[in-house]
Amino acid sequence: MKNDYLKGRGAQFNAPNRFQALRIEPDDEQNVPDDDFPEPTIRTQFYEENPKQIVSRPNSPDIGFIASVNPYMGCEHGCIYCYARNSHEFWGFSAGLDFESKIMVKKNAPALLEKEFLSKNYQPEVIHLSGNTDCYQPAERRFQLTRRILELCLIYRNPVSIITKNALILRDKDLLQQLAAHNLVMVLITITTLDDKLRMLMEPRTVPANRRLQVVAELTKAGIPVGVMTAPIIPGLTDQEIPKLIEAAARHGASCAGYTIVRLNGAIGPLFEDWIRKNYPDRADKVLNQIRECHGGQLNDSRFGTRMSGEGKFAEQIRQFHDIALQKYMPNHAFPKLDTTRFLRKKQLNLFG
Repeated sequence: MKNDYLKGRGAQFNAPNRFQALRIEPDDEQNVPDDDFPEPTIRTQFYEENPKQIVSRPNSPDIGFIASVNPYMGCEHGCIYCYARNSHEFWGFSAGLDFESKIMVKKNAPALLEKEFLSKNYQPEVIHLSGNTDCYQPAERRFQLTRRILELCLIYRNPVSIITKNALILRDKDLLQQLAAHNLVMVLITITTLDDKLRMLMEPRTVPANRRLQVVAELTKAGIPVGVMTAPIIPGLTDQEIPKLIEAAARHGASCAGYTIVRLNGAIGPLFEDWIRKNYPDRADKVLNQIRECHGGQLNDSRFGTRMSGEGKFAEQIRQFHDIALQKYMPNHAFPKLDTTRFLRKKQLNLFG
């Protein structure tokens, strides 16, 4: 690896932005050190953004949730394959280094969610954290927006589902236990690889797989429904790990598992290709060609029905590996159905009652 490789970052350059730059005011407070993550070469900056609404309802048949909340845009985890990278271009930033080093913080997210809950037109539904970027990324230790959102879900008895790679979720175990007691929460921990060398290159500011498995075990022990996402699966790079990933997850108490196949839309294609040619030059062509075979000959894929699961022989092989592993290690695999009937229209006075 060359000496100029940017350690602690996934992307190695800023891809061109398709959109006109926006005016954004930075939050100039200093970073809070975080012992769970390596210090990146490029310092992270935070920008305050105050949206008018916080609940997003994507119109897509491929997504199993219909209401998501993202308190942060951009993500310090730096996962090179992340589909959310392209959304950073709408803020006038690049999907490359900017995505993982310039983080938009929606400080008014909890207030907006409470306003939604108090609306006479609100129909109780599962709120998903996070549909775009990780709600427990390193910034959460400082801003605590996710914890405040969970407090609101408990106050109003609104169900919430969470997907994260970060062990910081254990900080909020007290809230998660109370939500679980009313069938109001489920957690998915994303585990893409058990190979820590690959993880450090592919997801440079995330915790190792063994730590994520410990999170699964601790949440399960606390009575919180927890599963895993072995996603995204990258053919030719991580697909051979599917059985071991599901076996390990089941052994630590996970009750369900899901997956997607990587797709490299927009700026993610050149960013990923640059990354894999620098880190795995001997496997780069094989991986890129197998990704193309899963998506009709292209690295990108926006077609409903196939974009998440892929098509062709490699996609079918991945599906079979995943199904067989579930049958063997999680025979009772099922995603829990959360309760929307307990919603309270008025604020509950005692948060911990």
